[in-house]
Amino acid sequence: MNQVMGARLWFLIVILSIIWGASFFFVEIAVERMTPLTIVLCRVGFAAFLLLGFVRLTGREMPKNLGIWGAFLAIGMLNNVIPFSLITWGQKYIDSSLAAILNATTPVFSVILAHFLTKDEPLTTNRLAGVLFGWMGVAVLIGIEALSGVGMKIAGQAAVLGAALLYAIAAIFGRRFKEFDPVVVSAGMLTGSTIMMIPLAFIIERPFTLDPALVTWAALFGLSAVSTALAYIIYFHVLSKAGATNILLVTFLIPVSAIFLGMMVLGETPGWNVFAGMALIFMGLIFIDGRLLKRFKK
Repeated sequence: MNQVMGARLWFLIVILSIIWGASFFFVEIAVERMTPLTIVLCRVGFAAFLLLGFVRLTGREMPKNLGIWGAFLAIGMLNNVIPFSLITWGQKYIDSSLAAILNATTPVFSVILAHFLTKDEPLTTNRLAGVLFGWMGVAVLIGIEALSGVGMKIAGQAAVLGAALLYAIAAIFGRRFKEFDPVVVSAGMLTGSTIMMIPLAFIIERPFTLDPALVTWAALFGLSAVSTALAYIIYFHVLSKAGATNILLVTFLIPVSAIFLGMMVLGETPGWNVFAGMALIFMGLIFIDGRLLKRFKK
């Protein structure tokens, strides 16, 4: 495992952060004309189609064991169906940049859950400090508005935080797939997610009654083909070459691209608390990651 990344892997890390950051931008456009569950259905459905095609083109095979497909459905529920729906609904009430920063709390949840649910990832002093910084950042982001009652903006923020928690749970559950081809797991997960999303979207939202604009379809294409299917391929390539620790670096960069796109294209104007909260969360991630601290100690 190459823990020291070369220029090519660093380039892929940056590209991955941009296209994952762009997912919040695409959702922000799509929610103007489409409903949340329908957006999620389009996202996972088209991405599953593309990844299944990629599996076939590269000579891989999908498993035939029903037990494995049951696990695909479970990871799809934890990693796609519920969190994608929560983020998409939440972005009806909060900016894309704020959603991206709140989503960056996933490692904060991960270290807490890993301490109680695994035997090899204890909550060290550095990680505990990271958790505290992370929650301070969340408090600054939400602000004193939370004290005056639960408005839709607070509900939107809570929805994105709930998605981050589920991503952390999915990461721990996903350990059972470590012996499988990661691309096959991604294709199976997204296929299972599509199977679950079809009845949800058609019964609850009736997609055929919607009237999306051309820009909406373009956003959905970017969300599914680029920020989901392509992102998974890049993610698992970097994971196989550089390891899980280096993948954490993406978490630092996603909010940066999301804020840039939100300001430059959508005209969002983040307040001081957004940047202050992001700085605190980033400080938490530095403590959780630990490598930068080790360099300073040398």
